[in-house]
Amino acid sequence: MNPQDPLAALNPLREPQLITWWPLAPGWWLLLALLLLCLGLALLFLLRRYRKNAYRRQALRQLHAIYRQYNEDQQQQCCIAATNALLKSVAIRAYPQREVASASGEAWLLFLNQALRPEEAFDPQFSLAIYSKQSLTVNLTAVERSAQQWIKKHRVAAP
Repeated sequence: MNPQDPLAALNPLREPQLITWWPLAPGWWLLLALLLLCLGLALLFLLRRYRKNAYRRQALRQLHAIYRQYNEDQQQQCCIAATNALLKSVAIRAYPQREVASASGEAWLLFLNQALRPEEAFDPQFSLAIYSKQSLTVNLTAVERSAQQWIKKHRVAAP
């Protein structure tokens, strides 16, 4: 030690301990609780939406079954009638019964086409073929595609 240097007699500075993440500050606990609450609400919303759209998934399965049956037996009139009945049952499930139960012909076709883009719309021959005893020329591939799109895209009426 140098007697002339008074600073040399001082002890070295003590550095503070490093700040750790644990235990968490109250603000972090609050943020974690809010995050868990938001995650729980999002999961609840997704679960309700999944359950609410179960009828759409079931209708799409039934539609595929109708067209598998058509590929086996080639009965166009039965396929068109079954497709129309399926669309009607889905519409009754999604909309008030008084609006869609009695719809037929052009009104029914207009109702269906309102939910679709013009390139996805049902062909007017579809509404004629539903009630015709004789077999009309209808593109069943286009009908199936339009039915799929309508089942997927129609908006449910507010209760």
